[in-house]
Amino acid sequence: MNSQVRGGTRWKRFALVMVPSVVATAAVGVGLAQGALAASFAVSGQSFKVSTDKLEGEDFVQYGSVAVGKDLEGNEAAHAVAVSGFSSATITNMCQSVVTPKVPFLNKSISLQLNAGTNPKKPVEATNLYLDVSELDADAEFRNIDIGVAAGSLKKKDRPNGIGIQPGTQANGAGFAQRADKAVLTGVKQTAWATTAGTFKLSDLKLRLHTGVKECY
Repeated sequence: MNSQVRGGTRWKRFALVMVPSVVATAAVGVGLAQGALAASFAVSGQSFKVSTDKLEGEDFVQYGSVAVGKDLEGNEAAHAVAVSGFSSATITNMCQSVVTPKVPFLNKSISLQLNAGTNPKKPVEATNLYLDVSELDADAEFRNIDIGVAAGSLKKKDRPNGIGIQPGTQANGAGFAQRADKAVLTGVKQTAWATTAGTFKLSDLKLRLHTGVKECY
């Protein structure tokens, strides 16, 4: 079964990332209330933007969670996120940017921008990839999608390379989740708080610092 969705999510609505069902949005709120915890490290006080022409991933899973850490003033902070995971993924023309405001001594913003996988024949490659996302716009297509799976049962028995809840994190095994054998996203624009991967191969990597605000989109 294929499911296709166009458009994007918005933070105020906290719609699920890559969800082809509006009804599923409310269920993620339930997952947040059940005490899910995202990345297995304290996130920084800065979100970052990522854009890519195409992300093609195997064994897609997703569940609602919370990324915790500190803000730039050192105060405790928490952010609602949709955790999207893939057992493996290829990413074409990836851009990642983060803006640090009011850098000491310079008294101005500095932007870090990273580009990789610009050659379609040499995309970025990742395994056991998890993304803690708060906003996403994309066109998305899924193969064999299941919506409303218990988070503790995400890994399919017939998918030996499949994944479940991110290792080292906490989530309610009975909470709402969804999965698909494959997901293809095009024209991706997302805001994230964390990314983790078992391996992350960046071909044609370029990293630049810019004075002022220079983001991927």
